[in-house]
Amino acid sequence: MGRVIEILSVLDEMYPNAECELNHTNSLELIVAVMLSAQTTDKSVNILTENLFKKYKTPIDYANADLLQLQNDLKRIGLYKNKAKNLKRMGQLLIDNFDSKVPSSQVELESLPGVGRKTANVVLSVWYNIPRIAVDTHVDRISKRLKLAYLNDSVYQVEEKLMRKIPKNRWSDIHHKMIFFGRYHCTSRKPNCDNCKLKEICRYPNI
Repeated sequence: MGRVIEILSVLDEMYPNAECELNHTNSLELIVAVMLSAQTTDKSVNILTENLFKKYKTPIDYANADLLQLQNDLKRIGLYKNKAKNLKRMGQLLIDNFDSKVPSSQVELESLPGVGRKTANVVLSVWYNIPRIAVDTHVDRISKRLKLAYLNDSVYQVEEKLMRKIPKNRWSDIHHKMIFFGRYHCTSRKPNCDNCKLKEICRYPNI
């Protein structure tokens, strides 16, 4: 437990104001942005959605969109064809099943095309203020380097272990701080180990 307290303390000190960096003003914009962020940087998504959100404002806009046009609107990011297909289908399902509103339960969110556990957790945490830890590539890497999880753990196993070890009222907060730590400090290829207060408990470079 001492290691967990140390990690939380360092993250609190380094990133006191960490928050979701995907630009959004409502739950639909948030879920779309998170879906688009798969294998794409938040910065690239924010550049794209600046115009996308002016064109597509409601689920019906996505549902009625011409698929080729929607693909063209997403063309600057990775996996744009599959993402366009999922956005169009999601728009229709939101209309048909959820009164054109983004649902607030894990099961309902994951029933939408292109919405996995991580995306659902982000929406629940950021928009609905429901405690969640969304394990993306940064959280997964940091958890394993700092010995909060085993190297061969799945994303779901990492999430379970973090939820057991971190107080529930800190889940959403620490999720963002871990992302910042992984994105700006403990990066995948060239982590800033020389200036890291957690290097004594870290597995790097042995992983």
